[in-house]
Amino acid sequence: MSTKFVFVTGGVVSGLGKGICAASLGRLLKQRGVRVRNQKFDPYINVDPGTMSPYQHGEVFVTEDGAETDLDLGHYERFVDEDLTGNSSVSSGKIYWSVLNRERRGDYLGATVQIIPHITDEIKRRIYAMAEEDVDVVITEIGGTVGDIESQPFLEAIRQVAAERPQGDVVFIHVPLIVQIPGSGELKSKPTQHSVKELLSLGIQPDILVCRCDVPITEDIRRKIALFCNVQPDCVIQNATAETLYEVPLLMAKEGLDEVVCRKLGLITHQPDLREWSAMVKREKNARKRVSIALVGKYTQLHDAYLSVVESLNHAGTANDAVVDIRWVDSETLTEASAAERLAGCSGILVPGGFGDRGIEGMIAAVRYAREHCIPYFGICLGMQMAVIEFARHVLGWADASSSEFSSTAHPVIDLMPDQVNVTAKGGTMRLGRYPCVLAEGSRSRELYGAAEISERHRHRYEFNNDFRAEMQVGGMRLAGLSPDGRLVEIIELPDHPWFVGAQFHPEFKSRPDRPHPLFYGFIKASVEKMEADTQ
Repeated sequence: MSTKFVFVTGGVVSGLGKGICAASLGRLLKQRGVRVRNQKFDPYINVDPGTMSPYQHGEVFVTEDGAETDLDLGHYERFVDEDLTGNSSVSSGKIYWSVLNRERRGDYLGATVQIIPHITDEIKRRIYAMAEEDVDVVITEIGGTVGDIESQPFLEAIRQVAAERPQGDVVFIHVPLIVQIPGSGELKSKPTQHSVKELLSLGIQPDILVCRCDVPITEDIRRKIALFCNVQPDCVIQNATAETLYEVPLLMAKEGLDEVVCRKLGLITHQPDLREWSAMVKREKNARKRVSIALVGKYTQLHDAYLSVVESLNHAGTANDAVVDIRWVDSETLTEASAAERLAGCSGILVPGGFGDRGIEGMIAAVRYAREHCIPYFGICLGMQMAVIEFARHVLGWADASSSEFSSTAHPVIDLMPDQVNVTAKGGTMRLGRYPCVLAEGSRSRELYGAAEISERHRHRYEFNNDFRAEMQVGGMRLAGLSPDGRLVEIIELPDHPWFVGAQFHPEFKSRPDRPHPLFYGFIKASVEKMEADTQ
């Protein structure tokens, strides 16, 4: 069977959940035995989101091969449970970069380089490159909203794909908004009709409409949309606001989204086996405990900056029969004097990743509070480095201990490795993607993983400084995870603390709703035990 293609576009406004729709469809098709691969096109001119502000773009999701990608790839991986690569995240900048480099090499033989055919051909090449032997269906999400000038080359390219492929090989899914009038509560489909009209003007007739709404749509509205938008009534799919994120695939299955897609693509499949997924959602909705976790970071005004961390906490909460209540703490405003008040009542403290020196003193204050008050602590990337600095300052007595990323000091306990000293450009050399790690016998981490060697994803430039390794260990710090050559410190622990772990990598990128990451699971388990002990 040749590879089939599903294209997901959005209309009316952005932020309607195209990514969740694409991810949910991927899960449903996978549960039918279909081999799927997700892909995201973003209209911004940046080559990738790696150097974009978290306030502009949210988190940067890192794939196994080290690509810095859009956060929707995190949704794809969590829902579909398939590891993606950099080929799954393509921006306008990446497209133009490829075309311009080709033009400079003379590949176009002096031809005038234009949007059509050169840019659209490069977009199509990226789409067709996903059609590998082990892929039955490629699900490609087009970022932005129909009508945006930035999205037009992508829409023209997918129109061409439909024209080039045999009938039945391509399905267009459009995600518009059903508007509810304030006051009267009346549902209006006119914005959806106009959005589809805009898509038709570009030569694309949507096959399926996944209508985003806060309340269920009526049959009258469904028939009206089908009539005016030229689709079959059962192809108007209701996407009402779900109680939990992971309930969306179940609601989409109930609406028959996967059934319609399989019919349109001519796929003969069995019914999706959603028993385990349903059981996981039921556990999430019926969790009996509540645990409060302080997330101390520098980008807390935009929660999407820590999207995978939040989801990983929720995964671990579900596995521990607990709802995780996150207390967002801005590290820039946190001080040692205010830590007791602002962190009071939290059963766990987490400091996530980040770059730059803004807010680091607040993070160090949070680490000290967790260490001295025996509160479970989890440091991720920068959070692990802050734990090392705090230990050096307040346990070893090196008051000037810091990272060479922030200042020049006699105790740069976090520093560039020798082969990185010439790195000067932002976005230059970083440790990105998967790297192996050997876990120390008897360590908490090895017990949680249940393995001697693991692989985790990284995104950082600075490392634990080996010049201070011996003093740290004598002072009571355990180096629980090292690179196979023993050169890089990946995990630190404090054995005399109830639960204190710092990881140089980003475990949140590998957590799944039905398979929480071991370190997040252990952190929430310890936090729940702390909460229960405090309430007895």
